[in-house]
Amino acid sequence: MSIEDEEHRVSPPLTDKPSSGERLLQLMFSGMSHPDALPATRRARVADAPYQPLHQLKSTLHASYQLPHAQPVVAVGPDSPAIDVMTDLSKVAAITTRRLATIEEANRTMRARGVRALFVLDDARSVLGIITSTDVIGEKPVQITRERGIRHDEVLVEDVMTPADRLEAIELADVLEARVGDVIATLRLAGRQHALVIEPHAGGGAHRAVRGIFSLTQIARQLGLPPQPVHDIGRTLLEIEAAMRS
Repeated sequence: MSIEDEEHRVSPPLTDKPSSGERLLQLMFSGMSHPDALPATRRARVADAPYQPLHQLKSTLHASYQLPHAQPVVAVGPDSPAIDVMTDLSKVAAITTRRLATIEEANRTMRARGVRALFVLDDARSVLGIITSTDVIGEKPVQITRERGIRHDEVLVEDVMTPADRLEAIELADVLEARVGDVIATLRLAGRQHALVIEPHAGGGAHRAVRGIFSLTQIARQLGLPPQPVHDIGRTLLEIEAAMRS
Protein backbone atom coordinates (compact mmCIF):
# COMPACT_ATOMS: atom_id res chain seq x y z
CA MET A 1 0.00 0.00 0.00
CA SER A 2 1.44 3.39 -0.95
CA ILE A 3 1.77 6.33 1.44
CA GLU A 4 -1.03 8.12 -0.39
CA ASP A 5 -3.28 5.04 -0.15
CA GLU A 6 -2.54 4.91 3.56
CA GLU A 7 -3.49 8.59 3.90
CA HIS A 8 -6.77 7.97 2.10
CA ARG A 9 -7.49 4.94 4.26
CA VAL A 10 -7.11 6.81 7.52
CA SER A 11 -8.70 10.06 6.31
CA PRO A 12 -12.18 10.81 7.65
CA PRO A 13 -15.11 10.48 5.24
CA LEU A 14 -15.80 13.43 2.95
CA THR A 15 -18.90 14.24 4.89
CA ASP A 16 -16.93 14.79 8.12
CA LYS A 17 -16.09 18.47 8.59
CA PRO A 18 -13.36 19.59 10.98
CA SER A 19 -14.35 21.84 13.84
CA SER A 20 -13.32 25.48 13.75
CA GLY A 21 -10.56 24.74 16.25
CA GLU A 22 -9.22 21.85 14.16
CA ARG A 23 -9.36 24.01 11.07
CA LEU A 24 -7.32 26.74 12.78
CA LEU A 25 -4.67 24.24 13.83
CA GLN A 26 -4.49 22.88 10.28
CA LEU A 27 -3.88 26.37 8.92
CA MET A 28 -1.30 27.22 11.58
CA PHE A 29 0.81 24.10 11.31
CA SER A 30 0.39 22.82 7.76
CA GLY A 31 0.07 25.87 5.50
CA MET A 32 -1.71 25.82 2.15
CA SER A 33 1.08 26.29 -0.39
CA HIS A 34 1.46 22.63 -1.43
CA PRO A 35 -1.17 19.97 -2.18
CA ASP A 36 0.35 17.69 0.47
CA ALA A 37 -0.32 20.42 3.04
CA LEU A 38 -4.08 20.43 2.39
CA PRO A 39 -6.37 18.83 4.97
CA ALA A 40 -6.93 15.13 4.28
CA THR A 41 -10.54 15.63 3.21
CA ARG A 42 -9.53 18.32 0.73
CA ARG A 43 -6.72 16.14 -0.65
CA ALA A 44 -9.21 13.34 -1.26
CA ARG A 45 -11.61 15.72 -2.99
CA VAL A 46 -8.87 17.07 -5.26
CA ALA A 47 -7.67 13.56 -6.11
CA ASP A 48 -11.07 11.93 -6.67
CA ALA A 49 -13.32 14.64 -8.08
CA PRO A 50 -13.76 15.15 -11.83
CA TYR A 51 -11.73 17.99 -13.29
CA GLN A 52 -13.65 21.26 -13.06
CA PRO A 53 -12.93 24.64 -14.70
CA LEU A 54 -11.82 27.28 -12.23
CA HIS A 55 -13.88 30.38 -11.59
CA GLN A 56 -12.90 33.16 -14.00
CA LEU A 57 -13.32 36.82 -13.18
CA LYS A 58 -14.78 39.12 -15.78
CA SER A 59 -12.92 42.37 -16.35
CA THR A 60 -14.84 45.54 -15.65
CA LEU A 61 -14.61 48.69 -17.74
CA HIS A 62 -11.90 50.33 -15.62
CA ALA A 63 -10.07 47.21 -14.46
CA SER A 64 -6.30 47.12 -14.94
CA TYR A 65 -3.59 44.52 -14.40
CA GLN A 66 0.07 45.02 -13.57
CA LEU A 67 3.01 42.68 -13.85
CA PRO A 68 5.31 42.26 -10.85
CA HIS A 69 8.80 43.69 -11.07
CA ALA A 70 11.46 41.18 -12.05
CA GLN A 71 13.90 40.27 -9.33
CA PRO A 72 16.92 42.58 -9.76
CA VAL A 73 20.37 41.12 -10.24
CA VAL A 74 22.06 40.95 -6.85
CA ALA A 75 24.59 43.78 -6.59
CA VAL A 76 27.91 42.64 -5.15
CA GLY A 77 31.28 43.92 -4.07
CA PRO A 78 34.69 42.23 -3.85
CA ASP A 79 34.02 41.08 -0.28
CA SER A 80 30.54 39.71 -1.03
CA PRO A 81 30.07 35.94 -0.68
CA ALA A 82 31.27 34.11 -3.79
CA ILE A 83 28.02 32.15 -3.90
CA ASP A 84 26.23 35.42 -4.82
CA VAL A 85 27.83 35.41 -8.29
CA MET A 86 27.57 31.68 -8.97
CA THR A 87 24.96 30.50 -11.44
CA ASP A 88 23.36 27.71 -9.41
CA LEU A 89 22.42 24.90 -11.79
CA SER A 90 20.14 23.34 -9.20
CA LYS A 91 17.92 26.42 -9.63
CA VAL A 92 18.63 27.53 -13.22
CA ALA A 93 18.53 25.04 -16.07
CA ALA A 94 21.82 24.71 -17.93
CA ILE A 95 21.70 25.70 -21.60
CA THR A 96 23.37 22.96 -23.62
CA THR A 97 24.43 21.83 -27.06
CA ARG A 98 25.94 18.74 -28.71
CA ARG A 99 29.56 18.27 -29.70
CA LEU A 100 28.57 17.49 -33.30
CA ALA A 101 26.37 20.55 -33.65
CA THR A 102 27.77 23.25 -35.93
CA ILE A 103 29.05 26.47 -34.41
CA GLU A 104 26.28 28.29 -36.27
CA GLU A 105 23.70 26.15 -34.48
CA ALA A 106 25.42 26.88 -31.18
CA ASN A 107 25.45 30.59 -31.95
CA ARG A 108 21.72 30.57 -32.71
CA THR A 109 21.07 28.82 -29.39
CA MET A 110 23.08 31.43 -27.49
CA ARG A 111 21.24 34.28 -29.19
CA ALA A 112 17.83 32.71 -28.64
CA ARG A 113 18.53 32.04 -24.94
CA GLY A 114 20.41 35.26 -24.24
CA VAL A 115 23.60 33.57 -23.01
CA ARG A 116 27.25 33.65 -24.01
CA ALA A 117 28.21 30.08 -23.19
CA LEU A 118 26.78 26.58 -23.56
CA PHE A 119 27.58 23.31 -21.86
CA VAL A 120 28.51 20.62 -24.37
CA LEU A 121 26.99 17.29 -23.32
CA ASP A 122 27.11 13.72 -24.51
CA ASP A 123 24.09 11.39 -24.60
CA ALA A 124 24.57 10.52 -20.91
CA ARG A 125 24.52 14.24 -19.99
CA SER A 126 28.17 14.19 -19.02
CA VAL A 127 29.89 17.53 -19.56
CA LEU A 128 32.35 17.32 -22.45
CA GLY A 129 33.25 21.00 -22.39
CA ILE A 130 32.02 24.56 -22.78
CA ILE A 131 31.67 26.66 -25.91
CA THR A 132 31.46 30.45 -25.67
CA SER A 133 30.46 33.23 -28.02
CA THR A 134 34.16 34.10 -28.29
CA ASP A 135 34.87 30.57 -29.52
CA VAL A 136 32.22 30.98 -32.20
CA ILE A 137 33.02 34.45 -33.53
CA GLY A 138 36.74 34.57 -32.72
CA GLU A 139 39.82 33.35 -34.54
CA LYS A 140 39.40 29.61 -33.88
CA PRO A 141 36.82 28.94 -36.62
CA VAL A 142 38.83 30.98 -39.14
CA GLN A 143 41.98 28.99 -38.45
CA ILE A 144 40.11 25.69 -38.77
CA THR A 145 38.56 26.62 -42.11
CA ARG A 146 42.01 27.48 -43.46
CA GLU A 147 43.74 24.39 -42.08
CA ARG A 148 41.07 21.90 -43.22
CA GLY A 149 39.82 23.63 -46.32
CA ILE A 150 36.21 23.56 -45.13
CA ARG A 151 33.43 26.13 -45.01
CA HIS A 152 32.64 28.13 -41.88
CA ASP A 153 29.27 26.42 -41.54
CA GLU A 154 31.03 23.03 -41.40
CA VAL A 155 33.00 23.84 -38.23
CA LEU A 156 31.65 21.83 -35.30
CA VAL A 157 31.29 22.64 -31.63
CA GLU A 158 33.88 20.01 -30.68
CA ASP A 159 36.41 21.78 -32.91
CA VAL A 160 36.40 25.02 -30.91
CA MET A 161 35.05 24.21 -27.43
CA THR A 162 37.16 24.16 -24.28
CA PRO A 163 37.27 20.49 -23.18
CA ALA A 164 36.12 19.68 -19.66
CA ASP A 165 39.58 18.50 -18.62
CA ARG A 166 40.93 22.00 -19.33
CA LEU A 167 38.28 23.81 -17.30
CA GLU A 168 39.00 25.04 -13.81
CA ALA A 169 36.83 23.34 -11.19
CA ILE A 170 36.22 24.54 -7.64
CA GLU A 171 34.65 22.53 -4.85
CA LEU A 172 31.33 23.92 -3.61
CA ALA A 173 32.59 23.63 -0.03
CA ASP A 174 35.41 26.08 -0.88
CA VAL A 175 33.01 28.43 -2.69
CA LEU A 176 30.81 28.68 0.39
CA GLU A 177 33.76 30.14 2.33
CA ALA A 178 35.09 32.38 -0.48
CA ARG A 179 34.52 35.99 -1.57
CA VAL A 180 33.83 37.45 -5.01
CA GLY A 181 37.39 38.80 -5.07
CA ASP A 182 38.72 35.27 -4.53
CA VAL A 183 36.81 34.04 -7.59
CA ILE A 184 38.16 36.90 -9.72
CA ALA A 185 41.71 36.10 -8.57
CA THR A 186 41.14 32.45 -9.49
CA LEU A 187 39.95 33.31 -13.00
CA ARG A 188 42.82 35.76 -13.50
CA LEU A 189 45.37 33.11 -12.47
CA ALA A 190 43.82 30.59 -14.87
CA GLY A 191 43.39 33.12 -17.68
CA ARG A 192 39.84 31.88 -18.21
CA GLN A 193 36.40 33.43 -18.22
CA HIS A 194 34.60 30.45 -16.65
CA ALA A 195 35.09 28.06 -13.76
CA LEU A 196 32.93 25.10 -12.83
CA VAL A 197 31.68 24.55 -9.30
CA ILE A 198 31.48 20.85 -8.45
CA GLU A 199 30.17 18.73 -5.59
CA PRO A 200 29.98 15.00 -4.80
CA HIS A 201 27.68 13.10 -7.14
CA ALA A 202 24.49 11.73 -5.60
CA GLY A 203 25.47 8.26 -6.82
CA GLY A 204 28.78 8.39 -4.99
CA GLY A 205 32.02 7.07 -6.38
CA ALA A 206 34.57 9.14 -8.28
CA HIS A 207 31.97 11.03 -10.31
CA ARG A 208 31.46 14.71 -9.58
CA ALA A 209 28.33 16.73 -10.23
CA VAL A 210 28.46 20.22 -11.70
CA ARG A 211 26.55 22.40 -9.24
CA GLY A 212 27.23 25.79 -10.80
CA ILE A 213 29.44 27.99 -12.90
CA PHE A 214 31.28 31.28 -12.48
CA SER A 215 31.44 33.67 -15.42
CA LEU A 216 33.42 36.90 -15.71
CA THR A 217 30.51 38.34 -17.70
CA GLN A 218 28.07 37.61 -14.88
CA ILE A 219 30.42 38.99 -12.23
CA ALA A 220 30.92 42.19 -14.25
CA ARG A 221 27.16 42.59 -14.59
CA GLN A 222 26.63 42.23 -10.85
CA LEU A 223 29.40 44.75 -10.17
CA GLY A 224 27.40 47.24 -12.23
CA LEU A 225 29.59 47.25 -15.36
CA PRO A 226 27.95 47.70 -18.77
CA PRO A 227 27.81 44.62 -21.01
CA GLN A 228 30.55 44.24 -23.59
CA PRO A 229 29.58 43.55 -27.22
CA VAL A 230 32.51 41.13 -27.58
CA HIS A 231 33.96 39.35 -24.58
CA ASP A 232 37.66 39.97 -23.96
CA ILE A 233 39.06 38.27 -20.85
CA GLY A 234 41.90 40.75 -20.31
CA ARG A 235 39.74 43.81 -20.79
CA THR A 236 36.94 42.44 -18.61
CA LEU A 237 39.39 41.65 -15.80
CA LEU A 238 40.84 45.17 -15.96
CA GLU A 239 37.37 46.72 -15.77
CA ILE A 240 36.32 44.42 -12.93
CA GLU A 241 39.45 45.20 -10.93
CA ALA A 242 39.00 48.95 -11.52
CA ALA A 243 35.41 48.66 -10.29
CA MET A 244 36.62 46.78 -7.19
CA ARG A 245 39.09 49.56 -6.33
CA SER A 246 36.54 52.35 -6.74
